[in-house]
Amino acid sequence: MARWVAGLDGCRGAWAGALIDLDDPGRWRCALFPRIADLLDGEEAPGTVGIDVPIGLPDRVSGGGRPADRAARAFLGTGRASVFPVPPRAAVLAESYAAAKALSRAHSDPPFAPSIQCWNILRYVREADALLRARPDLRDRLHEVHPEVAFFRLNGERRLAAGKKGPARAAGLAERRALLAAAGLPEAMIAARPPGVAADDHLDALAALLVACDIAGGRAEPLPQTIERDSYDLPIVIWAPAPLT
Repeated sequence: MARWVAGLDGCRGAWAGALIDLDDPGRWRCALFPRIADLLDGEEAPGTVGIDVPIGLPDRVSGGGRPADRAARAFLGTGRASVFPVPPRAAVLAESYAAAKALSRAHSDPPFAPSIQCWNILRYVREADALLRARPDLRDRLHEVHPEVAFFRLNGERRLAAGKKGPARAAGLAERRALLAAAGLPEAMIAARPPGVAADDHLDALAALLVACDIAGGRAEPLPQTIERDSYDLPIVIWAPAPLT
């Protein structure tokens, strides 16, 4: 009997996805999915999915972000800006950037406003939030992850030598491919970037997949260790891969 797990990463208004059968790692698939539900309700019906999107949304945010955001930044160490502070729920659901900034400042302490980069990806957050509130049965299947947390752990909790964007992009992507291969993903799968999916989004979906494997096996680590929940009972946690042995 197949035991499918999957990883998802937001990609140009859709989702870069990667699936593998835990009982037969030679069975895998990488594809672009229009919606989160398209993967969850697809033929593989993965039981565990890691998704690079914030899930639990507090009504009020303090201390510079959700507990999960602060824990992930502490895990990555100083000088890492890849974990942005998720604004409070009202700001995420705002209909305009101006409204989101005002609502975020009103419901955060100290007050902060989301950047325009954050605002542009909040559509992915809204999709995941609406899906999990409408379908509580999916809450045990869909789990928040963060690719940089995953790659940091896969690299022995050391900072990667190069980023995945900018002038060192080629070296950064090669470093991430090597870490995914060392973690056991098939090289053909790592190379199988679907049409319409950017190289970094494909690798981030694969990193999310690896975390999903550890969640399914009971080995993943929650950040923070004590998991809070929002007003809709959604967990506020970022899952990291199991420590290297």
